[in-house]
Amino acid sequence: MRNRLIIGVVLLALTTAGTADFRGRIERLQSQLEGQQSEVERLKDELQKKGALMQPDQRQNLEDEYTRKLRQFEDNYKNSRDELQQKDSEITGAIVRDLATVVRQVSQKDGYTMVFEKGSLLWAIPSIDITDEVVRAYDAMNVKPGSLSAETADEPSVGRFGTSGLRAPPSAPRRSESAVPPPSEPAPPPSESERGGGGRSTITK
Repeated sequence: MRNRLIIGVVLLALTTAGTADFRGRIERLQSQLEGQQSEVERLKDELQKKGALMQPDQRQNLEDEYTRKLRQFEDNYKNSRDELQQKDSEITGAIVRDLATVVRQVSQKDGYTMVFEKGSLLWAIPSIDITDEVVRAYDAMNVKPGSLSAETADEPSVGRFGTSGLRAPPSAPRRSESAVPPPSEPAPPPSESERGGGGRSTITK
């Protein structure tokens, strides 16, 4: 009797396993940036409401503080965004490689002849979709992202589902893109030409 051909499909979706530390890091950075932005907005509001009534040296000191903290906030925002995007890319790649290892394990256990990535198929019957099984199996392992692919790196590649060169599918969600919201644009300190007569200054949005 000829061997029966059994085909499965899987969507290499990201799981929540191993990302708790990353989410905590995002929340801490977001809280820090929100605090800095609030301080910038407070200084902006103070300049708008009280700047015209201040002595020139007091107003200049407040403007200098506003400019310094605005620049610091913008620098921190850019650095945090770049750091999160790089870390997100690393974690995404590690999880996808781990999932490929889990796909191989599940396929061998359940007797699948081959498994295709779901994104490359036009259509398949739902009953051969093993995505949920793979995700549950990976979540249950509770391992650090990348540890599974590292353990199997030296194993023979015959019959393996591609664990090298795998990338996250284009539709995979990106955690860091919306994790830290872009800053609003606080108004810059008033220029000399914007200051009214008598050395007083006004700020416009």
